[in-house]
Amino acid sequence: MTMHACTPLKPLPYLFPVLLLMACGGNTAQVPVTEHAGGTESPVDTMTFSAEAARIADITTDTVRTLPWQASVTAPGRLMLDPSAFESIGSITEGRITHVTVRVGDRVTAGQTLVMIHSHEIMDARSGLLRAKARLDAAIAERDLANTSAARAQRLFDARALSRAELERAAVAERVARAGYDEATAERDRAAALVEHLAGTGPLPTGADEHDVLIRTPISGVVTERIAQPGSVVLPGMPLVTVGDPRRLQLQLHLAENAATGIDVGSVVRYALSDAPSVTHTARVTRIAPTIDTLTRTVEVVARPEAVSPARAESFVQAQVLGQGTKPALVVPIGAIQAIGSEMVVFVAEYRGVDLVLRAATVQVGRRSVDRAEVIHGVSSGALVVVRGAAIAKAELMRRRGGLGD
Repeated sequence: MTMHACTPLKPLPYLFPVLLLMACGGNTAQVPVTEHAGGTESPVDTMTFSAEAARIADITTDTVRTLPWQASVTAPGRLMLDPSAFESIGSITEGRITHVTVRVGDRVTAGQTLVMIHSHEIMDARSGLLRAKARLDAAIAERDLANTSAARAQRLFDARALSRAELERAAVAERVARAGYDEATAERDRAAALVEHLAGTGPLPTGADEHDVLIRTPISGVVTERIAQPGSVVLPGMPLVTVGDPRRLQLQLHLAENAATGIDVGSVVRYALSDAPSVTHTARVTRIAPTIDTLTRTVEVVARPEAVSPARAESFVQAQVLGQGTKPALVVPIGAIQAIGSEMVVFVAEYRGVDLVLRAATVQVGRRSVDRAEVIHGVSSGALVVVRGAAIAKAELMRRRGGLGD
């Protein structure tokens, strides 16, 4: 085989030794690219790799397939707290703030006291509860007495010592006493619920007294905003503290106007954290903004992770959004496409015994995504093409062509 002069190649760090041997005609015993069986020289665009050469070059193949074309786009994004995971906690009374027990960034648990408000409402509520309990005690005594009187009247009536009219009056008194008991119980329960609403359940926190309304968080999470300040006067409904659940995140992306075509609710998003690019997570699109941002000409896309993310809110990610499948297309892995000048080629592979015969096939490439490319013509479905190691096959082809191409 005629040896050609060395042609400068763009170095690939992990393939450089193999490329150097092939391109410069080094020790062919280490990377044995052979001719076809029969001793005749193979065509320029066809080459045969021995089993040893294919192993050294780490050549792998994949099949040309006809699949529904699935558009994809890559874009940076960020993980943010899900707005539905926020709980804006406001004042439930009128009064003056005496204590604020948390700061932004503090972790809190459900039921924990965040703000204490000195208010006359809790004083009135506690007084009302005491009165309701006293009325209930009296109603219990009247009920018990009426029950006893009704039972005695029945015995006397059975012994013909009491008239029917007196028996009926005793029965009515018993029913009235029971109604009074039910009313007193309801009033006691209402007064207790009001106190619980204003003070919550559980022991009083440090610094609180019975005249403080206690504002507690209904969820566990992290304090993301604190508006309440000690000494300020508040009215019912005024916001005090915001708590968010750090485990509930959503992925926010901004896609170019044309890149958002084909992306729908339910589309799969694969993303990796910027500080851990080798670990891939999955999310699904839950919302696509109906309008385009007039300044950036982008569309906001929101996705929800399918599992609890170990990341923190406001972490940056690199994401790939996969569109829904459309009309079938002939596709090859993106790594199989090699550019030689203005020509696009794939290397069709065929095993002949233990040898691997590669043929450079010129193809017309259509749409591209992150991991695949559409082939309009040049190869047929079911053909084997080189994926890993295609750059080495390109280098050998360029050597055979005399170093032409880029």
